[in-house]
Amino acid sequence: MNLKEEIIKVISETLDVKEGEVKENEKLYDSVGVDSTEMVEVVVTLNKHFGIKLETNEVTKSSTIAEIADLVEKKKE
Repeated sequence: MNLKEEIIKVISETLDVKEGEVKENEKLYDSVGVDSTEMVEVVVTLNKHFGIKLETNEVTKSSTIAEIADLVEKKKE
């Protein structure tokens, strides 16, 4: 499983949606209609899962899976 697939899995489990609904190149707001409260949940879960410290505003600005994967990679370094 690559990083993007892993992020999609974490997000889909957090938001209780099917993995296929989370589109790699669409903003989370567009693909699954995530709101600000759910975005905070996603960030907390990603932080725990990957052992990193993302800020909610970082993920909100870069809210496609590809952009989130880039942020996760940078934080893991």
